[in-house]
Order: sequence, then C-alpha cells, then structure tokens
Amino acid sequence: MDIGINKQDRKAIAEGLSKLLADTYSLYLKTHYFHWNVTGPMFNTLHLMFEVQYNELALAVDLVAERIRSLDIYAPGTYSQFAKLTSIQESKGVPKANDMIAELVAGHEAVCRTARSVFPAAEKAADEATADLLTQRLQLHEKTAWMLRSLLEK
Repeated sequence: MDIGINKQDRKAIAEGLSKLLADTYSLYLKTHYFHWNVTGPMFNTLHLMFEVQYNELALAVDLVAERIRSLDIYAPGTYSQFAKLTSIQESKGVPKANDMIAELVAGHEAVCRTARSVFPAAEKAADEATADLLTQRLQLHEKTAWMLRSLLEK
C-alpha cells in the first residue's frame, strides 16, 4: 500500500481512530439506551432528541471505521475491544432524565478529547483526510454537548 503515509504512521493514526470509534460506539449505545428508557415531563422532547443523536452516531461509527480501513488497518468491532478502548463509562441503572442529559454531555466531551488526541499523529503524517474527519466530528460533538448542556440550566 502506498498512499503517501508510511505503515508506522498509519498504525499510529489507526490506534487513535480506534479509540474514537470505541468512544463513538459507546456513546451511541448509551444514547440509544436513554432513548428507550427516558421518562418524565421532558419525555417527548428527549425521546426524539436522543433518536436524532443516536442515528447520527450510528453513521459516525461507520465513517470512523471506514477511515481506519482506508489506512489498511483492521477496525475493532467487538464489545470486548470497545470496552478496552473506550473512555466512556456505562450507566449504572436507569438514570433520571437530567442525569441522562449530564451523562451525555460528559460523553460528548469525552469524544471531543479523544478526537483531539488523534490530531498530532494525523498532522505528523500530513493525513488531511483523517484531520478533516476529526474536525467534522469535533464540530458535531461540541455543538451537541452545548445543546444538551443548555437543557441543564435552571
């Protein structure tokens, strides 16, 4: 394979993207779980909002995994692999609606930190495609965290 990025750099980028993939998938699962189980006066609003968010995350998982494959590295895809790679904690039980929102804010912020951590490897290798993907993911996760955070203001 000769795409202008050496194997060592492709491996380093893919390792970072694998963590991003695990975080994205973990956040997808959490968001879908909350969609199914939210209750309370904001039920309809949150149920619909969470659905939009988990659908976007499902698409993002594919984009990140396919970028890893474009680098000729196999993408992780099992629960055990994701559990080792993710920085996102599972929920304990079924949280109240406001706690769900707070957990999702923390999850989106975690994904932002993970995405940012991949930039140095992408920049070192002049991997603009990965940098572009990271930028797009950051924009979405920062905006989503802001929107969720605004629901918690009193």
